[in-house]
Order: sequence, then structure tokens, then C-alpha cells
Amino acid sequence: MAYTTLKKALIGALVISASSVTFAADEKKATMTGASADMLSNTCAGCHGTYGASAGPATPSLGGISSEYFQETMAGFASGDIKSTIMGRIAQGYSEEEIALMADYFSKQKYVPAKQSFDEALAKKGAKLHDKYCEKCHAEGGSSAEDDSGILAGQLIPYLRYTLADYKAGDREMTKKMKKKVNKLMQKEGDAGFEALFNYYASQQ
Repeated sequence: MAYTTLKKALIGALVISASSVTFAADEKKATMTGASADMLSNTCAGCHGTYGASAGPATPSLGGISSEYFQETMAGFASGDIKSTIMGRIAQGYSEEEIALMADYFSKQKYVPAKQSFDEALAKKGAKLHDKYCEKCHAEGGSSAEDDSGILAGQLIPYLRYTLADYKAGDREMTKKMKKKVNKLMQKEGDAGFEALFNYYASQQ
């Protein structure tokens, strides 16, 4: 009887073990090939914040941005056309389908402007410079995502500085229109003009 009981116990343990292996395999398969948009986008939260609301110091908020802009930027990182420290490696880890899912997810989130300090006098000057040099592509004071040019209003100042530095160094390619505007602003206002712009965008909270 003791032998029969032991035999039944062993069979039961094997069944449970086999079921666990099968469950683990199914779970792994779902994670690797069937991850939801929520699951994929949550991998970005460590740097870009929950629901794409960045907590800084130099990463952009993603919530509310254009789906097309997100996909184009990720493709640029993956191909190396946009230079980066880590995003190139991260972008290469996703398929086009997965990037499309994340793009759709972030485009549907509420955009949350960063809470940060700014110089009011510079922000006032920056508002005028924005209207003159930037509004045509970055509409509604830099808050519109519909132009597929990226949201500037409410982004963290360090991120804006680093991104502009990349453009000026040639690490990111400017469109002809952007290059023309940037050169004009640089000639007339110098670096101080861009600082005024950054403070204006920081004031959009």
C-alpha cells in the first residue's frame, strides 16, 4: 500500500511538473511574440516615465506625440541615422510591428508637460522668437503633435539643449526648412536666442 501511495504521489508530481513547464513555455511565447502595446510601452517607463511622462533629466516625454514621428525616430535610431548613446541598441530590439504598437499607444496618452523652473524674462523673449522662427512647423506654441515635428512645449530644458547640440553638430539631420530657420536665428540672436526659446517651452506647463 505504501508503494502504491508513493507511486501515485510521484505520478502526480510529474504531471504538475509537466504542466508547469508547459505553462512557462506558453508564458514565454506570449511575452516574446505576443506582447501587448501596454507591455511593450512599459519597457520605456524607466527613462521616459509612466505613460510617457518624463521625470527627466534629459529624456523627452513621449505621451501624446505623433505616431508617425515616433516610428520615424525609432527607425532612425535602429538604422544609425540618428546617433545615440543607448537608443540605437534599444530600437534594434523591436520589430516594426512592435514599434507601431508602441507608437499607437503613446500617441493616445495624455501629454504631460514637465514641471521645471524657467526665467520669465527669457520665456517672454522666447515666445516672440518661436512665433518668428518655429511656429510654422511646431504649431500652437510648440504643443501640437499633428505636424509630425515633435512636441517642444513642456519638454525638459536639458533634453532640448542636448537635442539642438546634436542637430548643430550634424549628428541629427535637419530638414532644409529647419536648417534655414536655425541658421537665421543663430546669426541674429546667437546661443542666447535658443536659451530664450528653451525657457519659453519650459514655461508651457
